[in-house]
Amino acid sequence: MAAASAQILKLNPVLDLNEAVGLHGQLLALRGRDLAIDATDVTRCGTQCIQVLVSAAQTWAEDQKSLSFAGVSDAFSKTLQLIGVDFDRVAAKEN
Repeated sequence: MAAASAQILKLNPVLDLNEAVGLHGQLLALRGRDLAIDATDVTRCGTQCIQVLVSAAQTWAEDQKSLSFAGVSDAFSKTLQLIGVDFDRVAAKEN
């Protein structure tokens, strides 16, 4: 679970190749803080953005900061399942 003071990053509905660089930049700007990612509006998600998020989860763990998901859409969840990424193991998920 994210700390009460965690920053919230709301993901764009379309996370495609074009969005990967921007997402990387947003995450870099938030490094060093507890972070809750809101993926509730995601309708389409490409593997490049998933790779950026997996890398961020590893970075946050190394920095000993909290990275969690405040919510995920069906499309986001199904994409993770399809490509074999288990974010429950990578980052906490809030209910």
